[in-house]
Amino acid sequence: MTETETEDASTDSPGTELELPELALIVLVGASGSGKSTFAARHFPRTQVLSSDHCRAMVADDPTDQDATADAFDVLHHIAGKRLAAGRVTVVDATNVHSHARQSLIRLAREHDVLPVAVVLDMPERLCLRRNAERPEAPEPGVVRRQRKELRDSLKGLRREGFRRVHVLRSESEVDSTALRWTRLFNNRRADTGPFDVIGDVHGCRVELEALLTELGYRLRHDADGNAVDAEHPAGRRAILLGDLVDRGLDSAGTLRLVMGMAESGNALAIIGNHEHKLVKALDSRKVRISESLRETLDQLDELGADFRRRARDFCDGLTAHYVLDGGNLVVAHAGLPERYHGRASGRVRAFAMYGDTTGETDEWGLPVRYPWAKDYRGSATVLYGHTPVAEAEWVNNTMCLDTGCVFGGELTALRYPERRTVSVPAERVYSEPARPLRGGDSAGRNERHAPTERAPRREPGTLDLGDVSGRRVVHTNHHGRVTIGVEQSAAALEVLSRFAIDPRLLLYLPPTMPPCSTVTEGELLEHPERAFADYRHQGVRELVCQEKHMGSRAVVLLCRDDRTARERFGIEPRPSGTPGTIHTRTGRAFFDDSTSATLLARVHAAVGRTGLWEELDTDWLLLDTELLPWNAKAAGLIDERYAGTATAAESALRSTLRSLREAERRGVDVAALRTRFEAGQTDVERFRAAYRSYCHPVDGTEGVRLAPFRVLASEGRAYRDTEQEWHLATADRLAEADPELFRTTRRRAVDIEDTGSVAAATEWWEELTAEGGEGMVVKPRTAALRGRNGLVQPGVKVRGREYLRLVYGPEYTEPHNLERLRKRSLGRKRSLALREHGLGLEALDRLAGGEPLWRLHECVSAVLALESDPVDPRL
Repeated sequence: MTETETEDASTDSPGTELELPELALIVLVGASGSGKSTFAARHFPRTQVLSSDHCRAMVADDPTDQDATADAFDVLHHIAGKRLAAGRVTVVDATNVHSHARQSLIRLAREHDVLPVAVVLDMPERLCLRRNAERPEAPEPGVVRRQRKELRDSLKGLRREGFRRVHVLRSESEVDSTALRWTRLFNNRRADTGPFDVIGDVHGCRVELEALLTELGYRLRHDADGNAVDAEHPAGRRAILLGDLVDRGLDSAGTLRLVMGMAESGNALAIIGNHEHKLVKALDSRKVRISESLRETLDQLDELGADFRRRARDFCDGLTAHYVLDGGNLVVAHAGLPERYHGRASGRVRAFAMYGDTTGETDEWGLPVRYPWAKDYRGSATVLYGHTPVAEAEWVNNTMCLDTGCVFGGELTALRYPERRTVSVPAERVYSEPARPLRGGDSAGRNERHAPTERAPRREPGTLDLGDVSGRRVVHTNHHGRVTIGVEQSAAALEVLSRFAIDPRLLLYLPPTMPPCSTVTEGELLEHPERAFADYRHQGVRELVCQEKHMGSRAVVLLCRDDRTARERFGIEPRPSGTPGTIHTRTGRAFFDDSTSATLLARVHAAVGRTGLWEELDTDWLLLDTELLPWNAKAAGLIDERYAGTATAAESALRSTLRSLREAERRGVDVAALRTRFEAGQTDVERFRAAYRSYCHPVDGTEGVRLAPFRVLASEGRAYRDTEQEWHLATADRLAEADPELFRTTRRRAVDIEDTGSVAAATEWWEELTAEGGEGMVVKPRTAALRGRNGLVQPGVKVRGREYLRLVYGPEYTEPHNLERLRKRSLGRKRSLALREHGLGLEALDRLAGGEPLWRLHECVSAVLALESDPVDPRL
C-alpha cells in the first residue's frame, strides 16, 4: 500500500480525508506543540487514546516528569497490548519522532497482527514554538527544533520501518479540515450471512466441481464453446472455494474459468491457497520451484492466451487469505486459522492461512508434521478449511477440514452452512498419487465408487480442559446476550462437576431454575394465577399454556437408540450393554445406581420404540425434560430430616404446651386466647404433615417410580425451542399410552389472557388442582424461546397452592403477620437468575443439536452450575 501524503491546503479547499483501517494501532507523530492531543481529542473517543503525558502522571503524579518516561511507556505499551489483543482500535499520543520509539510500537502491532498506521503532524516550527510558549512546563525551543529535525529526517522512511499507511498533514488549516474514513478490512465479511456452500480443495478437478455444484442445486451456465463459466443457485446460496483450485488435476484452467465467473457474478467467494500463491509467483517470474503439476497449470493457461493468463493472475493475486462471515460465526481459511488470528491482518496471519504451521518434524512419508491447531481450538466461530487431505470430513472442536482428497481419488466435499451438513461426490479417477495414503494405506479404498451422499457430520467426543470451566468467564448466547461467570462461581461449579456429577460426556444440558409469579398483595394467598397472567401481559405475551405442576424431582433423560449411537455420538461404552443413556438431576447428579438406572432406561427405551419417535424425528438419540415422581424417590432423606422431623418436633412441643394450658384453665387461669392460638398452630402442623405425605408413595427400586415428561429438548440436528408446548405435551401423552405404569400425563389448559372467560376457566382449574392437594401449576408461553418487550421471557412461572407453600415457608406461614412479612419477598434476583440460566440452556441445546464439541456444551452447563451458587432465596 503506498504512502499517503496531503499537500498544503488553503482554508477554502475541500477537507482532507484520511482512510484508516477498522482495526489498527494508530501512531501520532509530531514535535511538541504540533497539536497531536487536540487532533486525538477531536477525532477519537477518549477511551481509544493512550497519552504518554497521562501515563507519566499515573506513575509519577507529574505529566512532565521525564525521569518517569521509561515506566510511563511500559504502562502505555501494556495497556495498548491489552486493547489490541481484544481487537480494539488504539491511538498512541506521543511525540514518536525517534525511530526506536516507533519501532517498539510497530513490534507491538505485529505481535497482535494489526496494521500500524502513522498520522504525522508536520507543523511549521513557528507554530509549534508559539503554542509551547502558551503552555506551562513546555520544552525548550531547542528541544522542539531537534524533534522537528528528527521527524523530517525520518519521514521518507516510515513505510520502510513497517507502517502500512502513512498520512502526513503539513498545515494548521489542513489539520482543521481533516475528516476520518474508517475502511473495512478485506477479511471482514461479517455482514454476509449466507447461506453458503463451502467447498474443499479442487486441485484442477473441474468435472468433479461441476458435479458437486449440480448436486448442491446450482445451475451451470456455459459459453458458446460449451465451457462452464458460471453457476447460480436458485435459492440465492453462494459457494465459497477454500483455495488450491489449481495443480495436479486435469483441468486447472477450466476450474479457474468457472470459479472466476462465479466470483465475478457474485455467486461465489474464493480464498487463496498455497498453490495459487505459487502460481502468481511463477506468472510474475519470481523465485519459486516449478513442480511438474505447476508446469502443467502454466501450460494450460498459455493455451488459453495472454488475456486469460493475465486475468487468472490478477484473480489469484487479489484473493484474500481468510474471511470472517456471518457476524463472526464462520471463518474460512485454506489451511485453517487459530482464534487469535480471526479478523487480523498481517503477514503472519496470511502465511498461516495459506500454509498452516509445522512442528519442524517429518512423518514416515517424509512430509512435514502439521501443528494440530484444531485440537487446541476453543473459539466460538466455526472454522472451515482444507490443505491437508483427510479420508472423511469430521468435526473437531467446531472446525472441519473439507479437503477429502478428490485429486487423489477420494471425494470432493462441501459443507452446507448454516445447516452444517456435508455433500460429497466421488472422484472420477486417481489424478495424482498422494505421498501419504489417503485411507490408512488402503489404496484399494481410493478406487471405490459411491453415489453422491449427504450426511450429518459426526462430532468427535473431544476432551475437556480446566480452562474451559474455571476463572472469570463470559459466555456468549444467542438468546440472552453475554452471561458473566465470576471466579468463585466457577470454582463452585468445578467442585460439583469433579466430585458429584455424572460422566461429563453425558452431561449435555441443565434446566433453569423457575421463579414464582408476582406476589399477591392482599388476602390469604401469596400466589395466584392472575399475577402470572399479569406478568406475561406486561411482556406483551398473550397466548399461554397452564400445566399441572408435578411434585417430584426435575430429571433430564438422555436416551440413545443403541450402543453404537452411545459410542459414536457421545463417546461412551454403555454398562451394562443395551441401556445407553442416563437420568440425572438438575444439578448433574445421577438419580439412581447403575442397575436401577438401566432398568428404568430400558422401559423408557421400549416406550419410545413403541411410539415410533425414532423414525418420526429421524434421530438416534433423544434428550427429555421430565419430572420424576414421587417426591420421596429422590428426596426421602430430605423429607425425613427436614419435614418429618419438623412436624414431629412441633407436634411434641405443642402437645406439651396445650396440656399445660388446659391444666392452667382447670385452675381458673384465663388462657383461652393463648390456647386458641396454640390449637391453631397444632392444626397448621397437621396440615403441614398432610401436605408432604400427599407427595410420598411407596417405592422399591423402579417399582412405583413415574416419569412425567413435558418437553423434548433435542434430538440429532434439532433443538425444539420454537416448537409449541402442546406438541411437547402431546408427545408425552403418547409415551404414557405406550407405558401407562411408567409415564404420567401432564394436564393443561390453553389460555388467551385477553379472553376473560379463558382466564376465569384457568383460574378455576388452578383452584381445583390445589384443593385436591396438588402443588399448583406452571404458566408458560407457547414456545420456550419466546421474546417479549424486554427480550427473552421467562419459560415458565410457578403458581403454588396455599397448602403446598407450608412446605416452603413453614406450618404457620398463613398467620396474618407472617403473610404480611412474606409479601415483601424480593423476586428480582430470582428472575434474573432464571433468565440467565434459561439463555444458557437454550445455547447448550443449540450447540448440542449443531454437533458442536463437548467443551462448547460444558461452557454452558458449567455456567448454569456456577450461577446456582448465587445467594438467592431458595424458597422462591
